[in-house]
Amino acid sequence: MKTISIGLLGLGTVGSGVVKIIERNQDKLIHQIGCPVRIKKILVKNLNKERDVEVPEEKLTLNPADVLDDPEIDVIIEVMGGIDETRAYLLEALKNKKHVVTANKDLMALYGSELLTVATDNQCDLFYEASVAGGIPILRGLVDGLSSDRITKMMGIVNGTTNFILTKMSKNGSAYQDVLKEAQALGYAEADPTADVSGLDAARKMAILSTLGFSMNIDLADVKYEGITGISEEDLVYSKRLGYTMKLIGLSSRDGDKVEVSVQPALLPEHHPLASVNNEYNAVYVYGEAVGETMFYGPGAGSLPTATAVVSDLVSVMKNMRLGVNGRSAVSPQYSKTLKKPSEVKAKFFFRLHVKDEVGVLAKITTLFAEHGVSFDKILQLPMEEEHSSEIVLVTHRATLENFEKIQQKMNDYEIVKEIKSTYRVEGENGK
Repeated sequence: MKTISIGLLGLGTVGSGVVKIIERNQDKLIHQIGCPVRIKKILVKNLNKERDVEVPEEKLTLNPADVLDDPEIDVIIEVMGGIDETRAYLLEALKNKKHVVTANKDLMALYGSELLTVATDNQCDLFYEASVAGGIPILRGLVDGLSSDRITKMMGIVNGTTNFILTKMSKNGSAYQDVLKEAQALGYAEADPTADVSGLDAARKMAILSTLGFSMNIDLADVKYEGITGISEEDLVYSKRLGYTMKLIGLSSRDGDKVEVSVQPALLPEHHPLASVNNEYNAVYVYGEAVGETMFYGPGAGSLPTATAVVSDLVSVMKNMRLGVNGRSAVSPQYSKTLKKPSEVKAKFFFRLHVKDEVGVLAKITTLFAEHGVSFDKILQLPMEEEHSSEIVLVTHRATLENFEKIQQKMNDYEIVKEIKSTYRVEGENGK
């Protein structure tokens, strides 16, 4: 009974979790695949670093060649992060006929197509379930569970850091900077949280999800994204008053051969399932023509949840090895990509305006919206402490992004509008 040997690139939070799961669940792994699994070599940056998992010193190395070029190593698990250097390592591993499991969403969003092609050319598996939403089996769900359906929309919370921040801001009235510091102290946010709070991390994940869900080559450059740094306490208060919850939403929608992929703060009705996803948890809502609506929910990060997804991919690789079918699971995108124009993107929109407090202001604003075929669903008009000023908060009925942008542009030129304080999309109402 041949032992399957693993080479591990990285022994940080996720890498340590992988070691723990393989050691603890050896009996289950043997039962599933019929042979033992061992981690033979681990590439690290520091041999003497204290870790929360015990590993024999002879298994650690500073030399990538000890892992990538060892003929006895069958599978490379990459949990070291990074892009360019890591890409070079994985390309070398695949060319050396080693199967690869990675948790690296940055790498897969940028170079996934290249790596999958090289894997197929070398009859190797390349699996990356852990790259999106940690322990939630969303990619496997799309590729296997929903493979017979036609996915029309995916909408979700795919970044735990921003969800934690928005949850605390909404429920406790806490300031953004205070919650960010708390998230960093708890390990939910990096020392440099830019990729998370700017929406970039979520955009990378939506590119991966959209490529698989729609069977199209969706690149990171195709994803329009913005983050949460501009959200104010007032936005959250008015959202709640109107019956909404603010979330950073990744959105992919498809109509025929045209798609839109975006990440932005959006308002969800309080009764929507995603509105109750709090703290560091992730969830992805998937709409299929046959299945209807499904939701995948669970921890989006953390050592053991993410490591569980990594080891699940490892099991798939090892089963393929036993069956002799490695390198045959990758399916090339079926459809060509056409991005929707602003005139083809429809949504409801939230506006918060500071205007002059004088007769006829609301009538003029209503006329402007009506000229572009946009009507109001909800509206609030409130006095302000500033003299001769008032605040208008409104939610439109569904309108095109093109008309939304035109209205914004014209309002910036209106003398009666002192400032457009904020605008957001509204999603998840009436199945839209």
